[in-house]
Amino acid sequence: MSTSAMPFGRLLTAMVTPFTADGALDLPAAAELATYLVEEMDNDALVISGTTGEAPTTTDEEKTELLHAVVEAVGGRAQIIAGVGTFSTRHTVHLAEQAAAAGADGLLVVTPYYSKPPQSGLLEHFRTVADATDLPNLLYDIPHRAGTEIATDTLLRLAEHPRILGVKDAKGNLIESARVMAQTDLAYYSGDDAITLPLMSVGGVGLVGTSTHFSGRGAKQMMTAFAEGRVDEALEWHRRLEPTFTGVFATQGCILVKAGLALLGRPVGGLRAPQVEATPEQTEAFAACLRRSGLL
Repeated sequence: MSTSAMPFGRLLTAMVTPFTADGALDLPAAAELATYLVEEMDNDALVISGTTGEAPTTTDEEKTELLHAVVEAVGGRAQIIAGVGTFSTRHTVHLAEQAAAAGADGLLVVTPYYSKPPQSGLLEHFRTVADATDLPNLLYDIPHRAGTEIATDTLLRLAEHPRILGVKDAKGNLIESARVMAQTDLAYYSGDDAITLPLMSVGGVGLVGTSTHFSGRGAKQMMTAFAEGRVDEALEWHRRLEPTFTGVFATQGCILVKAGLALLGRPVGGLRAPQVEATPEQTEAFAACLRRSGLL
């Protein structure tokens, strides 16, 4: 598959944001984590300030500082995709321009949440953001969080924009996703780790993962095997990694990623309210998932 068909690479991880004991950004830890994800988990790109990165609780200034730290650490070895989506078009444009100035390689733009705009509003929102910079855009379709899906017809129209290149698909509707892929050149990336292989079977190209803080190298091998026609091998990887693919979402993903990294001896600090740290029971249950996948 050509690189143009995979504009953001094959494997991306939505990186957690490290914090110090007093709740401040831990930029050295962010650089170290980014390096681990690129060098040891084989990521082609990292998403910074996404949902897993607790973006709703970081300021605009912190987002810029974090982006600078990660670009300095791994820029040139991996694409750095900045999460810029908010419920405000004006604010999203501001974050997009800020990310471009900080050296981002692309933008992740989630559906405006809570306000539930109509599809005509989504069209205007995504086009306005895509017009704001020269960076490629990856739309994030996640109706169970945003409250609104990006409808198939809307996606078909958005695909006409030269800088809207892909979709992070967490809609959970493979039929509609397959229809969009059949009629456009949009690159579809799974936004739900466990759906990656099924999505690839109808045209998907990769994964923006959460469990890939741990499962990244295996997930990359699973996707590569499928793309190269080694379907049985891909299925073996899926079955091995499925406990981790799903187990990371037993509660909010950022909670168990941080708990799991601590188990691996890579602590990245706590979480910002309203997120809370994993309970001992949740941590042990996730550790069992990692063991079942051969990752701990």
